[in-house]
Amino acid sequence: MVSMAWPIIFVFPPPASVFITAMSAISFTLASAGISEMRGKNMQYSKFWKNSNQPDSQKSKQIYISGRRGMQIAYTPAFLAGLTSLVLFPRNDQKKRYLLLSSALTIHFLKRLLEVQFVHKYSGGMALDTAIPISLSYFMSTATMVYAQHLAITLGLPEPPIDLKYPGILLFLVGISGNFYHHYLLSRMRSSSSSSTSTSKSNDDKDYKIPRGGLFELVVCPHYLFEIIGFIGFAFISQTFYAFAYMAGTTFYLTGIGAMLLGDGHAAGPLGFVVGHAPLIPLVSAHSAPAPLGVAAHQL
Repeated sequence: MVSMAWPIIFVFPPPASVFITAMSAISFTLASAGISEMRGKNMQYSKFWKNSNQPDSQKSKQIYISGRRGMQIAYTPAFLAGLTSLVLFPRNDQKKRYLLLSSALTIHFLKRLLEVQFVHKYSGGMALDTAIPISLSYFMSTATMVYAQHLAITLGLPEPPIDLKYPGILLFLVGISGNFYHHYLLSRMRSSSSSSTSTSKSNDDKDYKIPRGGLFELVVCPHYLFEIIGFIGFAFISQTFYAFAYMAGTTFYLTGIGAMLLGDGHAAGPLGFVVGHAPLIPLVSAHSAPAPLGVAAHQL
């Protein structure tokens, strides 16, 4: 049963599901991961996590694969979950929202896989015991989002009075397009030695470089900004409590990374960004102090 006095007019009443409730709570814990990133405690697949910080005894026990293969492992199960949900979509009056959500999730992870194969340049490896938890996380979040939508239909939950699915489609398209464009700009940094596309401290292709072009002129991580916009699109299309919980957790996490990269305005983060840069949103929380020279920048 669901409460008859659900107060949030743009979200489906939450189903009486222990699993959905637990996954919603877990999604909010991404906020703590964002705080850890801000403090420099990077996840092991992070571009800024240093493998050299590990003890030699721990390194010797790990199985390493290429970065490209690691990200393929990370994204493929989630893509298959979305694709499967398209085949099994329900046949009733609410199927449109379910179909839109499943399509958006499938396109999102298909785009990620295509970027892994054809856009991103990888210079490092990934531990297999890092790739597997990431893969499980993406798979579980995708499957849970679809399942929460399925429960909203099968339990006959009332549609929210405010319908956000069409604005959600627009946000999803803006997010995925902007994210791809800025990933393309990052890939050009690694495929061209021209100083007009990036500012580099070295000719070594593995060095960090300061991105140029698009919103990189104003924002440290515009690709994360557009990724957040895409997740807001998922939440608007779905309008389930879980989708909003996952969107909120992801937003906190990616914001934490952006803040870490920029630094606190007194001690720079690992990128040498200039005065006026903001972590994610142009002109919001921009620092007044310049980052000192000699620090690293984006590495793909």
